[in-house]
Amino acid sequence: MQPQAGHEFPFTLSEAEWRARLTPEQYAVLRGHATERPGSCALNYEKRAGKFSCAGCGQALFVSNSKFESGTGWPSFNDPVEGALVTTTDRSHGMIRTEVHCSRCGGHLGHVFEDGPPPTFLRYCINGVAMNFTPAE
Repeated sequence: MQPQAGHEFPFTLSEAEWRARLTPEQYAVLRGHATERPGSCALNYEKRAGKFSCAGCGQALFVSNSKFESGTGWPSFNDPVEGALVTTTDRSHGMIRTEVHCSRCGGHLGHVFEDGPPPTFLRYCINGVAMNFTPAE
């Protein structure tokens, strides 16, 4: 899942186009690597069946049956849609973490940690503002 050096994302826009497409908060998270306040996004509380997609490009990222309550204040998932994510090493804030990006547009989504539930034992801690939710039909 780690992008190769020189990795190019298939969906690209100019900074002006990103700013026009996204809300200021979405832009800060997806393009500026910011983090939303814990508990501030309605998607943290979303319980319906459906899919979570990238707010930047619309790519499906997670399905609802991979979502779980982590108690962190951010939507948490234990298994992404195959091929939907790439990771990088994040050395900001005096720690080393694995940063999660959309594989289609490169948008910053959040981080992944190895303290999730079985069977993957992973916790994809994702900014809700970086995603859209589509309920199952």
